[in-house]
Amino acid sequence: MLDLTFYKGKKVLVTGHTGFKGAWLCKILIDAGAEVIGYALNPPTEPNLFSLSKIENEMISVIGDVRNYAVLKSVFDRYQPEIVIHLAAQPIVRDSYKDPKYTFETNVMGTVNVLECVRTSVCVKSFLNVTTDKVYKNDEIPDHAFQEEEPLDGYDPYSNSKSCSELITHSYQKCFFQDGHCAISTARAGNVIGGGDFANDRIIPDCIRAVEQNRQIIVRNPYSTRPYQHVLEPLYLYLLIAQKQFDNSAFAGYYNIGPDNCDCVNTGDLVTLFCKCWGNQTDWVNKSDGGPHEAAFLKLDNTKVKKVFGWKPRWHIEETMREIVNWTKVYLSDRDKIPQEMQREIKEFLKYE
Repeated sequence: MLDLTFYKGKKVLVTGHTGFKGAWLCKILIDAGAEVIGYALNPPTEPNLFSLSKIENEMISVIGDVRNYAVLKSVFDRYQPEIVIHLAAQPIVRDSYKDPKYTFETNVMGTVNVLECVRTSVCVKSFLNVTTDKVYKNDEIPDHAFQEEEPLDGYDPYSNSKSCSELITHSYQKCFFQDGHCAISTARAGNVIGGGDFANDRIIPDCIRAVEQNRQIIVRNPYSTRPYQHVLEPLYLYLLIAQKQFDNSAFAGYYNIGPDNCDCVNTGDLVTLFCKCWGNQTDWVNKSDGGPHEAAFLKLDNTKVKKVFGWKPRWHIEETMREIVNWTKVYLSDRDKIPQEMQREIKEFLKYE
C-alpha cells in the first residue's frame, strides 16, 4: 500500500497544480515532506481551492502553459524532478464544444510537451499521465464496465483529446522508455467529486452554488450514470502508482481508477443524496438545457488496479457526500479554516492505511 514517507525529500512536479485535483494532490505531497514543483495556468475559477488551501508559499509554483515547450523545459532543467504527475488539461466536456482547438492543443500537444521534457531529462524516474474514464469508445451498452484493453475513441473533443493523450503516452513508452530509465503509466479516473471544486458545468459545484444562493438545484441530465468517487480516492492511487513504478518498472501500465459498482449512480440520485445530507429542505429540479451530446452511461472495471496494488475504495458514495457537505459548511462559515479541513479529511482518509 501507499507509503507517504517515500515522498519525503522527493522532487515531484505536478502539472495543473492550481486546479481542483492539483491543489489536493499538492497538499498531500507537501504534508508528506516532498519538494513540490507546480506548473500550471493561474487558477481557473474564483474562488479556487489553490488559493483557499494556502499552499503556494509551501511549494515552487510556476505559472505557465503546457503548450509552451520552452518554458516547461526550463522548469524541468532548473528543478530536476524525479517524479512527474501530469494533470494539466482543459477538463470540461461542454467547454470542449465551445473551443475544440484550444482543447486539443492543451490536451494533446500539452501531453507531447510534457513527455518530451521527460524524454530529454535524465532526472525523471516515474511519470504518470492522468486522463479520464471518457477515453473509451462508448456504445453505451447497459451495465457494461470498460476494461483497460478496450478501444479508445472518445466522442466529444474533450474525451477524444484525452484518448489521443493516452495513445501518445503509449507511443512514447514503447519508443523511448524501453530501457527502463523511466517508468510510464496512465490513469483513467472516474468522475471525481469533493470539496473545493468550483468549475462550471459540474454537478457538485452546481449544488454548492445553489445552496450558497439559497435556490433550487438545477440538474440537466438526472438519468446519466457515472462512476463517482471522492477526490482522495484517485489521488491516493496516483501516488501509489508513481511510488511503486519508481522502485519497480513492472508496475507501469494503464489503469482504470474508478469506484465499485455500488458507486456508479445517476446524477439525480447523487443530487438527492446531497440534498439529504445538506438538509434545510434543499431540493432539485430536472431542467435540461438542450446542450451538446454527453454519454448517458459510463462505468469502469477497476479489477486490474485492485489485483496489481491490493487496493479497494475507502469512501463509498454516502461517506463521500458527507465529506463534501462538511467541507462546504466550513467554506461557507469560515474560509480561513479550509487548510485545517483539508488536513482533517486527508487524515481521516488515510487512517485506514
